[in-house]
Amino acid sequence: MVEIAKASSKGQVVIPTDIRKKLHIQKGSLFVVTSKKEMIVMKKISAKISKADLKTLKAVEEAWKDIEHGRYKVLNADDFSKELAKW
Repeated sequence: MVEIAKASSKGQVVIPTDIRKKLHIQKGSLFVVTSKKEMIVMKKISAKISKADLKTLKAVEEAWKDIEHGRYKVLNADDFSKELAKW
């Protein structure tokens, strides 16, 4: 599921309804947020970071390294959506 969100004048970004419902995001939900160049990655977490959360964060860190070293592929929108679905 790929959606478009827009930043407000205060820098706030609204997570689209379908994604909020799918991930059970409610007021007060916590996220780990990281960025690199023009990309932002958010991961919903519980109040205590789990081993699974740490594993995901490590995978994101490795992905940044791959991107920086040119180890990535360009996908069309359909293929990109399929890759996201695997996550």
